[in-house]
Amino acid sequence: MGISTQKDYKFTIQTQESKQESTVQQNGLKIGVPKEIMFQENRVALSPLSVGLLVQNGHQVIMQSGAGKGSNFSDHHYSEQGAQIVEEATEVYTADILVKIASPTLEEIRLMKPRQTLLSFQQPHLMGIQELKLLMQKKITALSYECLKDEAGNSMVVEAMGEIIGSTAVLIAAEYLSNVFGGKGLMFGGITGIPPTEIVIIGADTVGEFATRTAIALGAQVKLFDDSVYRLKRLQDLVGNRLYTSIMQPKLLNKAVKSCDVVIGAISSTGSRTPCVLSEDVISKMKPDSVLIDTCMDRGGCFETSEITTHQNPIFRKHEVIHYCVPNIPSRVARTATYSLTNILTPLMLNMGERGGINGLIWSDQSTRAAIYLYNGALTSKDMAERFGLSAKDLNLIALSKF
Repeated sequence: MGISTQKDYKFTIQTQESKQESTVQQNGLKIGVPKEIMFQENRVALSPLSVGLLVQNGHQVIMQSGAGKGSNFSDHHYSEQGAQIVEEATEVYTADILVKIASPTLEEIRLMKPRQTLLSFQQPHLMGIQELKLLMQKKITALSYECLKDEAGNSMVVEAMGEIIGSTAVLIAAEYLSNVFGGKGLMFGGITGIPPTEIVIIGADTVGEFATRTAIALGAQVKLFDDSVYRLKRLQDLVGNRLYTSIMQPKLLNKAVKSCDVVIGAISSTGSRTPCVLSEDVISKMKPDSVLIDTCMDRGGCFETSEITTHQNPIFRKHEVIHYCVPNIPSRVARTATYSLTNILTPLMLNMGERGGINGLIWSDQSTRAAIYLYNGALTSKDMAERFGLSAKDLNLIALSKF
């Protein structure tokens, strides 16, 4: 997969020898990519080609050995593109900018130096007070991928990962309907003369949209539920097929769930926890060997019977229903997820370099400013401030004072 580049950036194919002779510009960024230590995190923030693009534009990239292993990128893929490969995490944490996937642990924060810039996922309800206070003490400037917006105001990273989750959830359901995994032995779409598989998708946002698209493409009969008529109509128009849509009327939803073969929970939530939409009583009345996939486990899950599982042991049975409740579904297809992330993060890093660092980007780009939750140790996220009973500073006011 390629990476979009702006016309100002030079992107040429060079031999390894010529890249070794190149020097980092005085205003170049020093970027560190550590190996992820969070359980089941297989993604990496930068692909080899994105590293090559950054190096060619005068930036230095330090990669910890094995950082790309989960996405099937080896060290030599990165070294051939000009990255400096180091064994110890302490060497990576000497960089001015840290680009990673999972939010930092206490162990990782202790390795950070004062006034570093951190780019990572960071949902407010997953941050612990100890981690937050240590980041503040070290006067870290931190950006959350979840809050990055595009020109239309859409959450770029959230939507990119949502596309992957929605499509992958349907493919997972198709696997567990087969005899190989102890399912009903159904072909997902059916064939001539045989009724198609019935699938209920709860939620019509990005995850639900791409689950619907994939399920229809495989020939399934889809029933879509959401609490927003606007989202239902939008998806109906996008898909172009006539599909069953309904507001989340409990009686209608419960009836559809009891008669279907697959249920995918794809609820979006702006709060700290996803609401529970199916009770254990309803799930106990589903057909035996039906498949239930909860894509909301990183926000608490949306089914009463949901329990966290792992990629190694992804399912359990309850009331004769197969439950798939793995958080971080994108790590199941880590290489695709890495490419999707790097297509967003690489232009961001290039823009940061053009503006002389994170401060220049914050002052010139309002969408980046909205994604900052710590600025030089000052808490600027209202969500985090409310969660921990702290006060938040207005970064827009700080930005205005710089002009």
